[in-house]
Amino acid sequence: MFKMTDSRYALPIMASLAVLLLFMAPVHAASILPSNGEFTAANADLPDFFNFDDNYYTVYGGPDVTATLVGDNEFERGDSVTLNLDLMNKGLITGFESEEDKKFLDKLEQKLQSTEMSYEAQRTTAIGIVAVLTSLDPDVDVKSGPQEAGTLVSGQQTESPVKFNIDISNNAGSGSYPMRLDLYYGYQKNVQINGDNETDLGITNMEVGLWYDVGTQNTTFDIYVEDEARFEVTNVTGELYPDSESMIYVTYKNVGDLPAKDATVRVSAADPFSTTDDQAFLGTLESGESTVAVFNLKVDDLAVPKAYALNSEVKYEDVDGHDQISDTVKIKTDVLPASAKADGSNMPVIIGAGVVIVLVVAGYFVYRSRYSKKDGDE
Repeated sequence: MFKMTDSRYALPIMASLAVLLLFMAPVHAASILPSNGEFTAANADLPDFFNFDDNYYTVYGGPDVTATLVGDNEFERGDSVTLNLDLMNKGLITGFESEEDKKFLDKLEQKLQSTEMSYEAQRTTAIGIVAVLTSLDPDVDVKSGPQEAGTLVSGQQTESPVKFNIDISNNAGSGSYPMRLDLYYGYQKNVQINGDNETDLGITNMEVGLWYDVGTQNTTFDIYVEDEARFEVTNVTGELYPDSESMIYVTYKNVGDLPAKDATVRVSAADPFSTTDDQAFLGTLESGESTVAVFNLKVDDLAVPKAYALNSEVKYEDVDGHDQISDTVKIKTDVLPASAKADGSNMPVIIGAGVVIVLVVAGYFVYRSRYSKKDGDE
């Protein structure tokens, strides 16, 4: 409990107490967060040491901080964006009851009662608001930690939005993604007041006791990932060798939700590859459809035999008639050892020689058979 003799000290002390209370708030978060976004106090009961000698009112209500997403809520997969949230305190005093019958109060007590009510009106102020944003889907990652939003009296809105940075996965499907916003703040829970005497200058030796608690609210809102065409390479065939020029056949599939019209793919040939044929026409691909692109690649003579990945991009027309360029699509292929090519190139010769030998041997036996038969007849 804190007592003061002059209301001029109220605001700085309230702010200090709020900071202390907010550091404690996360410890209780799992048990105190409401599901309907309404104000909830962290501690239901006042401690024993806070003894109200003169408590004239019990007041109900408190802060009610609402959040509004400012700007667009529809994004593309792979985006890194900033969400801007405006906070507003719509807190209300919902009721109060007098602990003392006014007709039995003397002039000093009536003055104390009136003064207490002026302090009780501050119950709706949300002190030192801290906002925490959490994604409820692993495809959206919140990069920002807790954000401070200051103090809001009832009817006040934040001067500038509270900002959170998020990353949307490249693998995110189209549709809605829920985000949860938790708000923690201090608020004035109760007041006690007393004094020695009522004079023309006011109450002498007036003492005001203020008790603060932690309130919390939460709300859920959605962001959206747009429908679009997306592409994956599902198969690659063709053999590449150092110091050689060969064709590779790349199967592209539209794994997105929307069709891609007049699609053209372009491959970026980096070392050890080069090409004079880096584009292929894919045509119109409906969602789920595939087609094959053919690229002629030359491999440098110093290329190391191993697995490589080439980058490609698909340019297409979307359903609104706008030109779009896809994210980078990887083409995974291998450069084989030159010796594999040599062995392969000699194979037809070896097979041909084997066939010739078989034919010669067979002819010999046929000839011998006929010659033996002729001798027998004679």
